Amino acid sequence: MKYKGFSLVEIMVVVGIIALLTAIAVPNALRARLNANESAAKSTLKTIAIACESYRASQAVPAYPANSAALTGATPAYIDASVFVAGGKQGYVFVYTYVGASNFVCSAHPISANITGSNRFAVNESGVLRSDGGASAVTTEANYAGMKIIDY
Repeated sequence: MKYKGFSLVEIMVVVGIIALLTAIAVPNALRARLNANESAAKSTLKTIAIACESYRASQAVPAYPANSAALTGATPAYIDASVFVAGGKQGYVFVYTYVGASNFVCSAHPISANITGSNRFAVNESGVLRSDGGASAVTTEANYAGMKIIDY
């Protein structure tokens, strides 16, 4: 009598092939997500720098915003308030630091280092984007100056 169906060996071979394919695909998917988060963080920082310049240009006495609320609370807002939420956005936490009427630093650091991102990024009034492997916010011009330039 001939049985229809699969033997245990055949099923184990299929499970082994699926496990092998998963082991290859998962790290690539995680790397792609990390790269996407970093690209989004860089783009958001450029947008924040542009919003700060727009804010400065609209003031009677040109000055950068004293805090992120000045950018998000204006009517209409210079930038969406979701950028500065406490839990972060797209794997990064964005921090705006007012340095003076003619200076600011805005940085993005990963929520979980090497999981949501592996680099931190910062921009200041010059609009130059910088990066390093740090894991905390950049809050001074000196810290910003010590980072590697990645985009003008």
